[in-house]
Amino acid sequence: MRKYLIISAFFISVIAVITSCQNQETIDFQNYMSNGKDIYIAKCQNCHGEKGEGLGQLAPPLTDTTFLKNNKSRLACIIKNGINDSLVINGKLYTEKMPGFPELPDIDVAQVMVYVTNAFGNKQGFVPYQKVATQLQNCN
Repeated sequence: MRKYLIISAFFISVIAVITSCQNQETIDFQNYMSNGKDIYIAKCQNCHGEKGEGLGQLAPPLTDTTFLKNNKSRLACIIKNGINDSLVINGKLYTEKMPGFPELPDIDVAQVMVYVTNAFGNKQGFVPYQKVATQLQNCN
């Protein structure tokens, strides 16, 4: 009986170690999602909504996965600098200017970008800070 307890404890320990191991990208993704959500609530939620549903004709929804996917390389610049262009999202025209958040450090922009592109029905994966920092250097 004691032998079975020792073997069982060993296997449980091995399984616990294996399931607790995560690669660095997975850990970074989880951290970006958590921090990005906090930033979103503080800076974006008033206009884009708690569930990314938007605010009537004033602020577009963030639930359009096609728009976000097609504009992913521009999102960091839009978050940091705002946008003055009209946008068509889900067939609706949005003409209101979006204010930028130039006070946000690049890492915060990266985190909120990862959150927005992976929340509200979006599943676009991880974008590392270094890539977002490069995108921000190339904003028009």
